[in-house]
Amino acid sequence: MANEPVDLAEKLSMFSEHWSPKVVARLNDYEVKVVKVRGEFVWHTHDDTDELFLVIGGELTIQLRDGDVRLCPGQLFVVPRGVEHCPIADGEVQALLIEPIGVVNTGDSGGALTAAYDDSLA
Repeated sequence: MANEPVDLAEKLSMFSEHWSPKVVARLNDYEVKVVKVRGEFVWHTHDDTDELFLVIGGELTIQLRDGDVRLCPGQLFVVPRGVEHCPIADGEVQALLIEPIGVVNTGDSGGALTAAYDDSLA
């Protein structure tokens, strides 16, 4: 482990694909990930864990069955475990996620947007 800060802007500049979280750090049994998103994701749940979204750039909407949560840069929202949600972004959004090791981005839904595990930026 290097005694260097993690530069989120630098890490985000190293890839262009959307909906493919990249691990940039680890904290106990959690991973800190950066992701770029655009368009609508899939409705899904994570039965065993909460999911933290922190918007770095752009505007992200977390659709919930009982109402939407809109996030601007510097804002975060925690989706409680077991709550069905669907992120959506009109333009590109850069975000930071904090999740336990091994969380699959599409939760219980699977499908074409399921990202391969990527810790190449850690």
